[in-house]
Amino acid sequence: MLACVAACSPPGATGPPASNVSESPSATSSPSRAPGTGDQGTARYAAQVVTHTGPAGINPVLLMAILYNESYKPHDPDLERAWQKIDPDASFGIANMHRAAFDDTKRGRDFAGRQWEELPDDPDLAIQAAAWYLHDLATQLPPNWPGPYTRDELLALGYNTGPGNMLAFAQGSTPGEQAQSYLDKLRDNWPGAETDVNGAR
Repeated sequence: MLACVAACSPPGATGPPASNVSESPSATSSPSRAPGTGDQGTARYAAQVVTHTGPAGINPVLLMAILYNESYKPHDPDLERAWQKIDPDASFGIANMHRAAFDDTKRGRDFAGRQWEELPDDPDLAIQAAAWYLHDLATQLPPNWPGPYTRDELLALGYNTGPGNMLAFAQGSTPGEQAQSYLDKLRDNWPGAETDVNGAR
């Protein structure tokens, strides 16, 4: 049920083969915002994160931290649509999801009738889709792995770089510079995300 590209990978990027997993396709390289203080007001989505991660079996703190990671660009619907006219493969919504990832994730779910084009105007749909994308990534993980990363860290890396890279990292491959930066930001954002989630419960 997984698209072949990461939810937030840049246009046209696909996960490289296992032999080249150190080269991350992610374009997310801007400094992360302090949780609750960014211009995007990401903290206001904590209640929706809690709501949608429950049915998907995903740690809400993980998705909240990912939303902070993904807040590096303005999530204004008009700006997103204007950019998409220039770059048809651009990502949409507060979770920066690409069309292929959204269309793959929605199959068989209660938002199956929704469209990727709705994401810029509907943060709740974006959060729901991201939660189930993470769920689908989790189904790809083996019961145990030799790599040094936690389940949540691997899921974040999978969200950023795709399921193939996630599995390679689980087996001990080293993330490239951009993927490592994404993981570092996730760890930085974790305490604030945890505070947001606890406040929403």
